[in-house]
Amino acid sequence: MLRVGRIRYINCYPVYGAIDRGIVPLDGQLVDGVPTHLNHLMASGAIDVSVVSAVEYARDSHQFLLLPELGITSDGPVRSVMLFSKRAPRDLGGRRVVVSKSSMTSVALLELLFEHVWRCRPEFVPGDAEVADIARFDDDPHDARLVIGDAALKLFDAANRGGAWANRYPYREDLGTAWKQWTGLPFVFAVWVAQRRTPVHAALAAHASLIASRDWGLQHLDELSVQAAHASGVPLDTCRTYFAGLDYRLSYPHLAGLTEFFRRLVLAGRVPDGTLAFLPAA
Repeated sequence: MLRVGRIRYINCYPVYGAIDRGIVPLDGQLVDGVPTHLNHLMASGAIDVSVVSAVEYARDSHQFLLLPELGITSDGPVRSVMLFSKRAPRDLGGRRVVVSKSSMTSVALLELLFEHVWRCRPEFVPGDAEVADIARFDDDPHDARLVIGDAALKLFDAANRGGAWANRYPYREDLGTAWKQWTGLPFVFAVWVAQRRTPVHAALAAHASLIASRDWGLQHLDELSVQAAHASGVPLDTCRTYFAGLDYRLSYPHLAGLTEFFRRLVLAGRVPDGTLAFLPAA
């Protein structure tokens, strides 16, 4: 049976919502995980098709084929990839910045922003930053913290409402916004890929199911927002705004943003040079 990866964050609800409800069939078994876990499963060949961090494709493009028209992208604010800081980013040189262990792409983007936009070099320290970890954020000393996914939405909403979190992190940088201001391009945080060894007909069938489920999801964002608010504890209005700001396609502008991100990673020596290769038609 085909094994298909799914990030457990609410940002995947619009792609998997119809599959979960049995509205769109999927001939395969869903495997849940945070981005880094799914990256590892794909890299080891343990699953066949999955959403992965964009940088994971860049590192192993020889092993994967991109699924057309599917991505998790933003053209400006993303709201779920945030740097929460006690001081301005440009003043974090030599300071301790805890980075989420759950997302390789967000960390790579943050490193580029510090190098080229904020022009300083902090001390990056891997840390846990899921929703269940928020209450323990003060346990490890830090000047700033990269938080992604549902935890970022929850913390961003709490900080915007004032109180302790606003005082603790007076500087809140949305990495989607920072990339847009820097390059003028959308940013692709995640893509869907298939193993090159996966039979083409099976990968195409999974791709068709994912596209059909996504199309249903984009027509039912209100319903998915209610589900997301219930599952995450993030207020309903925040979930609605969040989904409205995401794009789940890979249009020409998205591919331009993805290519520019990869180009900068290649220049920095963080990924090998490569090309974008897509799943072929049957």
